Amino acid sequence: MSYEPTDTELKQLIDDYIAQWNEPDAGRRRALIRAVWAADGTQVLVNPPQEVREGVAHYGIAFPPLVVTGHDAFDARVGRAYEMFVEPGHVFERASEPVRQPGAAVTFSWVMRDRAAGNVVGAGFEVLTFADDGRIRTDHQYVG
Repeated sequence: MSYEPTDTELKQLIDDYIAQWNEPDAGRRRALIRAVWAADGTQVLVNPPQEVREGVAHYGIAFPPLVVTGHDAFDARVGRAYEMFVEPGHVFERASEPVRQPGAAVTFSWVMRDRAAGNVVGAGFEVLTFADDGRIRTDHQYVG
């Protein structure tokens, strides 16, 4: 049976998940990553950016999902996302309450907002499952 966090644990985990993307301090970001993700946690970017899909299509290959596994890889992934999106003036925010799904999965949506103008400039949807210790085991991310 898969681990199912309590409502309080789930709220804290989702808050920390969002916080890791916005955290400017690399040490604090690393600590959040280790609090959020199981050591063997995996994120799958289900719908890679258009330029990735076009690049592999050129070679006659169906686009591959992009996969990140483990704390060191998340340090690089989340740090790069911070540099690309948050430093230039955006912030990530949860856009929906988490919803428990059959099979102990949890879903929620998020937005990326322009900090100065306040408008939404990106959005996504997460499907999470959990390790026995309550951290994220899998995250299937859909970016819109």
